[in-house]
Amino acid sequence: MRTKTIKKNKINVVTLGCSKNIYDSEVLMGQLKANGKNVVHEDENDDGNIVVINTCGFIGKAKEESIDTILHYANRKEAGEIDKVFVSGCLSERYKPDLEEQIPNVDQYFGTHDLPNLLKVLEADYKHELIGERLTTTPKHYAYLKIAEGCDRPCSFCAIPLMRGKHVSTPIEDIVTEATKLAEKGIKEIMLIAQDLTYYGLDIYKKRALADLLEALAKVDGIEWIRMHYAFPTGFPMDVLEVMKREPKVCNYLDIPLQHINTELLKSMKRGTTHEKTTALIHKFREAVPEMAIRTTLIVGYPGETEEMFQELKDWVEEMRFERLGAFEYSHEENTGAYVLEDDVPAEVKFKRVNEIMEVQSQISWELNQEKIGKTFRCLFDRKDGEYFYGRTESDSPDVDNDVIVDAKEHYIKIGEFIDVKIHDAGDYDLHGTPVKKQERPVPLNQRKK
Repeated sequence: MRTKTIKKNKINVVTLGCSKNIYDSEVLMGQLKANGKNVVHEDENDDGNIVVINTCGFIGKAKEESIDTILHYANRKEAGEIDKVFVSGCLSERYKPDLEEQIPNVDQYFGTHDLPNLLKVLEADYKHELIGERLTTTPKHYAYLKIAEGCDRPCSFCAIPLMRGKHVSTPIEDIVTEATKLAEKGIKEIMLIAQDLTYYGLDIYKKRALADLLEALAKVDGIEWIRMHYAFPTGFPMDVLEVMKREPKVCNYLDIPLQHINTELLKSMKRGTTHEKTTALIHKFREAVPEMAIRTTLIVGYPGETEEMFQELKDWVEEMRFERLGAFEYSHEENTGAYVLEDDVPAEVKFKRVNEIMEVQSQISWELNQEKIGKTFRCLFDRKDGEYFYGRTESDSPDVDNDVIVDAKEHYIKIGEFIDVKIHDAGDYDLHGTPVKKQERPVPLNQRKK
């Protein structure tokens, strides 16, 4: 028989999915803290008696992870280990009636726009004045900064508009306010995120205003790197490249998911572009900012993808030599435009094609990294793990890109600091280097002079 725990109310927020979900969890936690609540993020001891699970519902594997997590905490509630379980986010937005029926032991389900209602059941008031106030869960020197919500793009494979709604840009002044508050807390790098950075400003300013936003953010004292994630190729505002060239704070880096290159598949995907237009756009990027690192993502196994179409994609990847690339298997998602098509590429073929693309990219990455040996790069160091410090160049975003590795037995580096590192060795995705200027190790407290 289940009995109520005797723990004092402690809210444990668990986040699944992308950086946009991380941001949403941080906003929720900021609101809860402002209401005097005891709130933690993915508590190591897992002893919160109230659990809020912020779910992902994007593709099959993400949905499975979200459901497994919900079941885990629902079972803990049934066993009397926790008192309440609440579920929010994309999976809950997309499948709320089904979840309520199949996992009824959850206290309540909330969608992606239900923050005030979620706060209410947690006995907290939604405070409109808390612009930029959130509890960051990333390392203390970098943070994600969401500049818009939702998406107006009609991509046939994507369920995001079903879960996040139409595109809504956040005003520039509000984003600058948030960035300023982050800088005051010691944040040095901000990563701009949205479902589509390219569309920013069209709804509220009647023009693409990403370049204007970058100019404004570059004026924020304390912010040293501004990185752009998730741009859409069609309608890309080329004035962004001018700002990138002119403003040293704007990283020579762009995350622009291209998904495929075969014109027939791009048309079916409703991407609004062709093989020729996509290739021309990348060449324009290279010409305007030769130092730019381009990250892209690709989908293999989309309905109708023949071996010839896949070979076209593979050859194109070899030709373009992207600095950063990820490939994913197509996931057949209900209520999307592509769901009416036959999911006709077998799972084992999808798996094989992903591996083939990543083998090509691994070789490209290795060759590009060999060119870095002997050169010095400004690096931001994120963590120490075992006997090594791990940092990143301007060309690398956390968790998804290359690491710069420094031997901690030979050198000391303060986490969150920018350090010039000379590269002496390189692998497929790692660079090994030596700090150009030595940092002094802090003297242990028990050895300090009184």
